[in-house]
Amino acid sequence: MYYKVSGKNSPTAETLVLSSGLGGVHGFWQPQMVMLNEHFRVVVYDQHGTGGSHGEVPAGYRMEDMADELAGMLNVLQIDRCHLIGHALGGIIGLHLARRYPSLLQSLVVINGWAKLDSQTRRCFEVRQNLLLNSGVDAYVQAQPLFLYPADWLSENDRLLQEERQHQVAHFQGMENLLHRLQALMGSDLSNTLKEIVTPTLALSCTDDLLVPWHCSATLAEGLPNGIYQQMNYGGHAMSVISTF
Repeated sequence: MYYKVSGKNSPTAETLVLSSGLGGVHGFWQPQMVMLNEHFRVVVYDQHGTGGSHGEVPAGYRMEDMADELAGMLNVLQIDRCHLIGHALGGIIGLHLARRYPSLLQSLVVINGWAKLDSQTRRCFEVRQNLLLNSGVDAYVQAQPLFLYPADWLSENDRLLQEERQHQVAHFQGMENLLHRLQALMGSDLSNTLKEIVTPTLALSCTDDLLVPWHCSATLAEGLPNGIYQQMNYGGHAMSVISTF
């Protein structure tokens, strides 16, 4: 697993792990890095089969496997206690991690996540999957911002999006890897096991998220023994790219 460690290096510094969404790569968190490095020892990583973490993602891959891989990486780094912030898929990795390794996480923040896949999220994923299979990588990447950002932000940042499109096509994680990771995400259902997750958890949503309706985070927080819910009003699904909070 490819990872980077930055920020405070004091022996008493608390460790914060950042876990990205379906894209899987650590660069997603760049807008927050300066701020977070002032307060924590920060660990970012590329999930298996993405970015610098090369390898094939097998059929039958599960979110539990992603959680186990992260736990293994933290063990290599000799980290036995940490905070975790995860976006969408990354947050669901955090929930599985908290369930499987309850002593590992001090706290968890799940941004635009869920316990069980909502019909709207499934619809969006199926559209994206069909684009990838029927029209190819470039069409998939071109459409991706529509699911992530507010319309006015898309309009104002066209040049940036064109540059990002070229970069993402050039560094695409691979069709099979993406499809197997997406299937793992769509197959995850924690709705009947949330009571087992005792880690203090903040479920954070955004009102204008097209991909994950805000009520999914509210439902998630309600089902957790130590869950708290907070809602933001603007930023879409990838609101952490637009705002540093």
